[in-house]
Amino acid sequence: MNILFTCSARKWGGNEAWVLQAVTVLRKSHRVCVAYRSDEIGDRFTVDKYKLPFLNEADLFTLTKLITIIRNNHIEVVVPTKRKDYFLAGVACLITGVKNILILGIVRNLNNTIVNNVVYNLLADGIMVNAQIIREVLLQSPFMNPKKIAVIPNGIDIDRKKIDPAPKKFDFTITSMAELSERKGFDFLIRGFATFIKQYDITDVGLVIMGSGGENSKLETLVSKLGIDRFVVFSGFVKNPYPFLLSSDVFALTSQNEGIPYAIIEAALLDNAIITTRAGGTGELLRENEHCLYVDYGKEAQLADRFSRLYHNKPLRSSLAVNARNTTLKHFSLNKMETEMIGFFRKTRKQEAAGTGRFFFS
Repeated sequence: MNILFTCSARKWGGNEAWVLQAVTVLRKSHRVCVAYRSDEIGDRFTVDKYKLPFLNEADLFTLTKLITIIRNNHIEVVVPTKRKDYFLAGVACLITGVKNILILGIVRNLNNTIVNNVVYNLLADGIMVNAQIIREVLLQSPFMNPKKIAVIPNGIDIDRKKIDPAPKKFDFTITSMAELSERKGFDFLIRGFATFIKQYDITDVGLVIMGSGGENSKLETLVSKLGIDRFVVFSGFVKNPYPFLLSSDVFALTSQNEGIPYAIIEAALLDNAIITTRAGGTGELLRENEHCLYVDYGKEAQLADRFSRLYHNKPLRSSLAVNARNTTLKHFSLNKMETEMIGFFRKTRKQEAAGTGRFFFS
């Protein structure tokens, strides 16, 4: 098949990591190209790629270019990855007659609005999600067609033998990695970490936060206010976080909302014990006390207790890490992702031939 991915993101994140993995596995048997906005994204890809402005949903220049790319490359399926892309790709596909199959990696409640009906129904031939909970929430919208939504687990392949662990900054290292945004709950993480080191009088631990974003200065101020500057490192955006994950002991993700976070999959594959909220579909993958320790968002004392359990109980830490790695290897194979994606693409194309393609009224 001939497939075009679009990505209007300015910065690298879990969504973009998914695209890279998908492109990597699909290119082995299919022709794949990428339309992108930022060089930070485009530089990661070695397939045919096109830099476009993606200014907004009414960007006629980008729309025209997408139509040209689709026609010149005989594209059969377009896979947009951001809300802005959804609309532009949808219109381009409507004009060219190819399939628009968007990806959605986060739980999103869709209000019954004309805009949402257009973007997620009228212009979308299919929607790929990585967790059952995302599908269930989408189907609460009256205009959603269940036949359009496929739950396809993320795929990832990490060769640990090719990774040299980074030098440890602390004897016991806790890492976290995400965009520094309010949704990711880093203020909760920092407060829980501060409670942990003060309540249990711990001095040989540290928290390494990898990522950049609008909350950066606010979080740094919080760290200073809590008096834990020497225990917290803000690494900024890290192009290759794998050496740091490989040398860490615990990975913590305290988001308010997710799908199945790519960062958790990466951390599990690199031997971290996991502490996480039950955001999105994480609970579909990891079981409490077998694969991870869960924490309720906002409960700082509970988070401090989770840190303490893993700090003082190395066998538990090792057991969680091994189990999380094994279940991740089982569920997130690149080959499985390729098989299910291509199957969904072909099924969606056949539906048009059978007269069950886009519909305009539910």
